[in-house]
Amino acid sequence: MTNIENYLSLAHRKGFDKVPLDFNMCASLQKKFADYVERTSLEYAFSHGNLPDLTPKTASEETLRSFYDHGFKPGTEIDIYGVAHEPGSEAAFHMTRMYHPMERFDSVEQIQSYPLPDYQGADASAQRAAAEELHGQDKIALGNMQCTIWETAWYMRGMENLMMDMMSEDEMAEALLDRVTEASVLRAESYVRSGADALFLGDDIGMQHSIMMSEELYCTWLKPRLKKVIDAARAINPEVVVFYHSCGFVTPFIPHLIEAGVDVLNPVQPECMDFGEIHAAYGDRLSFHGTIGTQSVMPFGTPDEVRRKVFENLDIAGDKGGLFAAPTHLLEPEVPVENVAAYIKACQDYK
Repeated sequence: MTNIENYLSLAHRKGFDKVPLDFNMCASLQKKFADYVERTSLEYAFSHGNLPDLTPKTASEETLRSFYDHGFKPGTEIDIYGVAHEPGSEAAFHMTRMYHPMERFDSVEQIQSYPLPDYQGADASAQRAAAEELHGQDKIALGNMQCTIWETAWYMRGMENLMMDMMSEDEMAEALLDRVTEASVLRAESYVRSGADALFLGDDIGMQHSIMMSEELYCTWLKPRLKKVIDAARAINPEVVVFYHSCGFVTPFIPHLIEAGVDVLNPVQPECMDFGEIHAAYGDRLSFHGTIGTQSVMPFGTPDEVRRKVFENLDIAGDKGGLFAAPTHLLEPEVPVENVAAYIKACQDYK
């Protein structure tokens, strides 16, 4: 099989020849790992690449900053949704303190008039060119649009506020979630029209040991909107593979994600859910991505333990596939480079 055929066959649980690699490292670990690769001549390659996102029309930073009545410490960035991100430490460089521009809104009119990014008519030529290039390299073209609905919305409104809006059936929740969903539909449609083989959607809806909200709340407010995004993508390409990311414990939500059209669940944190149990219950209808713990074996295990865990989880999935064995999150500075190499070698050696 080609790399593309292997990737898609594994995703659809129709067998596979090799295990695709997938991992990301923080900047300091990247440098250490680059030195390790140079010393050891370790060879590895990825079977996918990310397509660029659309560039929407956005409000000026000055306009977005006007929704706050205070300043920010140096280094704070305002994203295209107007969310302010105050930087953290190097060890947690991808973590920021967020400030929410809609935090004090009290009317639907404020939600409706807020200057969200406008994806209508955005130029998709860079996406098409990137997809063509990736396919020419025998790589999957991946449209990465995590923070699809829930997270994008609460980043702007504040989690407590949006939760209260939803629980009280406030029209502000409907207005905000609908506007975010409309933007996500446009992004998903563009990715698929441009040649994306897979979409990586997601919103964190789990915590370490419990779900973030009730099933009723999820099914009322988020599930139908997620399904709308997936249905829009599948109307263009019925075969597009849909990944869904949520950290933490999400077992009660899995049937709902399947009904919404999700093909692959990420990251199945072993510290939160047991992969064997999840696979036994849903492995005939759902594939998985992750399962190699970044709170456990990757930072604190030995290379042999990393290798065994990769093999153990792939054995659970079996010959039909259905598991992209990968670290569950970004690899942080405390992860030994030897463990990253052990993960790579385990995937290369399996089968």
